Amino acid sequence: MNKMTILLIEDVVPLAEVYIEYLQGENVEITHVTTGDEAYKYLAENSPQIILLDMNLPDVDGMEILKYVSDVGLDSCVIVITAYGSVSRVVDAMRLGAFEYLQKPFDESRFILTVRNAIERMHLRQMVDSYKNQLGRDEFHGMLGKSQVMQAVYDTIDNVAKSSATVFITGESGTGKELCAEAIHNKSNRKNNELVILNCAAIPKDLMESEIFGHVKGAFTGATSDREGAAQRADGGTLFLDEIGEMDINLQTKLLRLIQSGTFQKVGSAKTIKVNIRYICATNRNPLEMIEKGLFREDLYYRLNVIPIKLPALRERGQDKLAIALNFLKKYSEEEGKKFTGYTPEVEEIFMSHLWPGNVRQLQNIIRNVVVLSEGGAVDKDMLPKDFLSIKPDDVVGSEVPNNELLDVFKTPRKRDVTSIRPLWQCEKQVVEEAIEICGGNISRAAGYLEVNPSTLYRKIKNWKDQDSKNK
Repeated sequence: MNKMTILLIEDVVPLAEVYIEYLQGENVEITHVTTGDEAYKYLAENSPQIILLDMNLPDVDGMEILKYVSDVGLDSCVIVITAYGSVSRVVDAMRLGAFEYLQKPFDESRFILTVRNAIERMHLRQMVDSYKNQLGRDEFHGMLGKSQVMQAVYDTIDNVAKSSATVFITGESGTGKELCAEAIHNKSNRKNNELVILNCAAIPKDLMESEIFGHVKGAFTGATSDREGAAQRADGGTLFLDEIGEMDINLQTKLLRLIQSGTFQKVGSAKTIKVNIRYICATNRNPLEMIEKGLFREDLYYRLNVIPIKLPALRERGQDKLAIALNFLKKYSEEEGKKFTGYTPEVEEIFMSHLWPGNVRQLQNIIRNVVVLSEGGAVDKDMLPKDFLSIKPDDVVGSEVPNNELLDVFKTPRKRDVTSIRPLWQCEKQVVEEAIEICGGNISRAAGYLEVNPSTLYRKIKNWKDQDSKNK
């Protein structure tokens, strides 16, 4: 079992040393600070599981720290240490979410028992959270769906949020890349600072450098005053570079320097500015193909692609389509003051079989159209937009759906009986072997295009060779 992390906030050092001594036999890791200011700095970057909080600090009232823990939603179990006769303050502390209190003077056994109870509470909370994750979540920080592919996305966000590692989100347009970035930021230790969103596709090429780094007065025609860029606004927070694949390759060099050194210069200035930024980027394009075409720097890609998150297309998410559709229907019905009860079975079948080249954004627009132009009740086929109903599977081939080969099933009639079924491992083997052949035998490169770890391919290839040996 991992050590439980404890933050001890106590200005009297001899007392703190006694408390630490009491806990020598426990499976805990203790950090000691002596002032409120030190506590705030620590809590801005860390989420201790237990906080031992002395209420009488030299620079701040302990109640303010407790309020801070409550306001920012830290998942910490707070034990308040208070002087004799401060019962009213204890009541206020419990109202603010304190787990327990220790009233001075107290003995070693009372102290250890209280801490052990807090440890047990945190272990139980972790178990409950684990069971919830196993059962699946219907909603996660604005993202809807309980399909297995989305559960994997939620788990990745949970694991990476507290880190400062750079995240690279890929996925088709309309899959929710910005929602994913917001979820990572809001679960991170930087959530009280700004999430700066910069859409690289929406900003003209000649203005992008100024948008990122800012400029000084007179740096170029029209620069009538100093301007703060996204990098400076994101200091202490998160910078989300959406559609980074559209960034000019010359500017990518300066972005790489910012990420590596944590410093930059405004356009027209020689002054170096240092910043502390967590980077998240996203693209709906294949970055490896862009690298091959010379449109994206390979060193920048590998610097950004520390934690990759692939958002699935809506067509890959099964019953999520209906859950998301019902959520949008309820939301827009309330906004428009109308009463819709759901969808007819025919409409549900249409939603389930449609390929959704525009993904969640397309589904959202379809339902808003229905709610605005219809009166209410159950949504039937006649309420759906005519242009939407006219779309056939072939019509989306060549659109922004990147894996067009997946749509070939709609173009070529196939024999549909049990003789056409092959074992899954053979189908997978064929796909992998073709990818390696296309990539000139480079397994690592093929793994990149298949969006798996190279070690996964090496392991599978070995297993297939062992399988072939057994069959001979």
